[in-house]
This record gives sequence, structure tokens and C-alpha cells, in this order.
Amino acid sequence: MWRAFFLAIGAMLIIVGVETLLIDSATIYSAAESTPTDFMDPSAKPGKTTKVVRPDEWIPWAAMSIGAVVVLYAFTLPQRWNRGGG
Repeated sequence: MWRAFFLAIGAMLIIVGVETLLIDSATIYSAAESTPTDFMDPSAKPGKTTKVVRPDEWIPWAAMSIGAVVVLYAFTLPQRWNRGGG
């Protein structure tokens, strides 16, 4: 169970790192002011409350690096627990 948990966390960190590497900025709209049909209609005005997220240059590389280390750790978990002798 722990191996799957750490593998999932590591994979998500790698995916988030790749995504933030590919985007320059992301605009987040307020959920209270918009409806699902507003996103489908291109002529609709966006919500009044928006937040623009611009990830720093180091965030994608850090997320991918930490994710890779966690995935490698997940693959060595069974070997670590079997060696303990307890």
C-alpha cells in the first residue's frame, strides 16, 4: 500500500512539474460568479474575480526532481522492508 501511495505522489509531482514547465501563466476564475455554461459559451464574459498564477522558473524543475526521487524511493521500498529482519 505504501509503495502505491508514494508512486502516485511522485507521478503527480512529475506531471505538475511538466505542466508548469509548459505554461507561462494560468488564470483562475472565481467559482461563485460563474456557471458551467459560461465556460462553454465563447461570447460570455469571464468572472469578475480572477487570479493569475505565474510559476517561478525553479518550480517545474523542483517538482520534477522531487517527483523522480519519490518514484525511485517507491521502487526501493520492498527491498528496504525485507532487509530489516523483523
